[in-house]
Amino acid sequence: METSEPLKPFLLAFPGPLRDRLVAAVLSGEKVLTSGLLAEYEAEGEELPPVGERSALVDPGGREVAVVELTEVRVLPLGSVGLQYAVDEGEGYTSVAEWRAGHEAFWHSEEMREALGDPSFTVDDGTMIVAERFRVVERLP
Repeated sequence: METSEPLKPFLLAFPGPLRDRLVAAVLSGEKVLTSGLLAEYEAEGEELPPVGERSALVDPGGREVAVVELTEVRVLPLGSVGLQYAVDEGEGYTSVAEWRAGHEAFWHSEEMREALGDPSFTVDDGTMIVAERFRVVERLP
């Protein structure tokens, strides 16, 4: 009998209404890309995830709702994000400016600044972000 290790959690945003919306967007197929700060990986001493890695998408209640597989992982400057990228985030953005405003509000939030250990953290065009493109491979009961 094969024993598989538990999947690492695929967490979007912080628990709450935003995570609710993002998880719903992944499950509906609208969200196929997520963005994080390279600084967040560095602050946590984490390696970037490899392409092909599978993780468990976690809802705000802590329940695993789907298995996602990374199909692409790229590091790029914030200023290079284009419209298709913004659309693939699946949050209803219709312009890069709208995408950027939404992400800056999150990245400049007290929660994120606390997670980074930098109370005055801000982003600019040169801030490096991690783009993780993924697909849902299984929905969990």
